[in-house]
Amino acid sequence: MYIIREDEIKELIGEATEYDKKEMLEEKDTRSWCKSVSAFANGIGGSLIFGIVDKTNEVVGLEDAEGDSEKISRVMRDRMDPIPPFIGI
Repeated sequence: MYIIREDEIKELIGEATEYDKKEMLEEKDTRSWCKSVSAFANGIGGSLIFGIVDKTNEVVGLEDAEGDSEKISRVMRDRMDPIPPFIGI
């Protein structure tokens, strides 16, 4: 029996294909997170989570989560067709 260490678990979490983590909303270069949304929409689905440091899984949050949610919706409406489902939390 092999016991997985905490650092190994964090590494596995970082490589999950069901979700992608972004530390912040990149407004000037949206390609990075739009690619993730597109990949999820064209595959089996997934979640894009903002406010989490990818390498450490540290939750840093967003300064203006509601405003960022609106920006995400706007970019998705403007750049994607069809528009994938979006849930802002």
